[in-house]
Amino acid sequence: MTLRILISFLFVNILSSRLFAQKKPAPDPSAKFKTEAIQQIQTHYDEYKKIALQIWDYAEVGYKEQKSSALLQQTLKDNGFSVEAGVAGIPTAFVATYGNGKPVIGILAEFDALPGLSQEAVPEHKPIAGKNAGHGCGHHLFGTASVAAGIELKELIAKNKWTGTIKVYGTPAEEGGSGKVYMVREGLFNGVDVVLHWHPGDENQVEFSGALANSSAKFRFHGTAAHASMSPEKGRSALDGVEAMDYMVNMMREHVPSDTRIHYVITNGGKAPNVVPDFAEVYYYVRNPSRDEVKQIFERVTKAADGAALGTGTKVDYEIIGGTYDLLLNKTLADAMQLNLNQVGGVNYTADELEFGKKIQATLGFAAPGLDDAQTVKPLHTKEGAMGSTDVGDVSWNVPTVGLSTATWVPGTPAHSWQAVACGGTDIGVKGMMAAAKTIALTGIDLLRNPALIEKAKAEFQQARGGNFVYKPLLGDRKPALNYRD
Repeated sequence: MTLRILISFLFVNILSSRLFAQKKPAPDPSAKFKTEAIQQIQTHYDEYKKIALQIWDYAEVGYKEQKSSALLQQTLKDNGFSVEAGVAGIPTAFVATYGNGKPVIGILAEFDALPGLSQEAVPEHKPIAGKNAGHGCGHHLFGTASVAAGIELKELIAKNKWTGTIKVYGTPAEEGGSGKVYMVREGLFNGVDVVLHWHPGDENQVEFSGALANSSAKFRFHGTAAHASMSPEKGRSALDGVEAMDYMVNMMREHVPSDTRIHYVITNGGKAPNVVPDFAEVYYYVRNPSRDEVKQIFERVTKAADGAALGTGTKVDYEIIGGTYDLLLNKTLADAMQLNLNQVGGVNYTADELEFGKKIQATLGFAAPGLDDAQTVKPLHTKEGAMGSTDVGDVSWNVPTVGLSTATWVPGTPAHSWQAVACGGTDIGVKGMMAAAKTIALTGIDLLRNPALIEKAKAEFQQARGGNFVYKPLLGDRKPALNYRD
């Protein structure tokens, strides 16, 4: 081999090795702040556990969360936030603010419970005597973790004299009450650069899947009371109106897009079998990935109600209770949050918690993932066929928004179940909550320290939303349905 060939061979190999060598990720300039945040949040484990379990014990349903909201507000006040309470015409809604200038980072905090899910923190079905509601969706953990993340970001801003503003939004009645929609409509998110949120679950992952748009309403039928045996001909049954409507809507299911969800519950069907009911009420949800489809399908549901009233000799009116948008996703923010969730990691169980988890899984009635699944962090991927709805959707169409879920319940546990309530009342739930608080705090650090990340997220947001977008809430201009759980 000649000297020239040898030199050429060596040059090509050196060049190739440089071209194909994997690039090492650039060091994170905020690494020391993130390490500090993780340590500081963990230091307050017992404090945040106490708050979360207190709200778990309160178990207050939508728009009735006076004690839960007050506890979170006081915690924020005690840590230097100014709090505006009773915003958007909602007594339990609040906005807590710390700092000044840009960027403005919003953090969502929920705290409402679900009716009919009272449950002790034990691995067998055991409702708490004298209680009706329970935290089957883990919002006691949701609100507490968000407050914890907000407080940690406040501490970093104060200590390091950073410019930036943290806003923690106390958002009531996510479960059907559309609390955030009223807050968006009121302009409370105007000027916010990015919104962060999370949700309890049975695995650790950044949420990058859509949500179903949703319209809900209570249909109220009015008839004529009469003795059901002596003079039924004089009565006009409001319950007949409800049942006729339900029958027609159930037939309609064959003739709507297959990804539509329609469900209802009869909230008032009369008081006694021997009295023709002069009043009856049915509560409906209509969901679809497209809010335009929701509007059209909901209009057909109202026509079914009108037809049912005509056919049964009754009258009907309806009240819009809630309405939420689908989720507008943001890949830029999701990628950033994914890196932070990877750093925080999943949830590790003690021997006692593993035993508790096995007993919970034994009650599920189906094969659940292994309990060690709670330790893992799922990679970022788009889920197809999202089936849930959330008022975070309305926020996401007004501000770039990103969220995650963490394993606050043992793997396989469904939301809105007594098993979720039970897990949420133990350290199993609290450990997942702390993982969420840390991940939100770390993502907040990125946003405070890296203006380019926000600029990129906003550019993606504007392109995805479109230049002609005009926000119009699905629930119209109605006032908050503060008594929708009555």
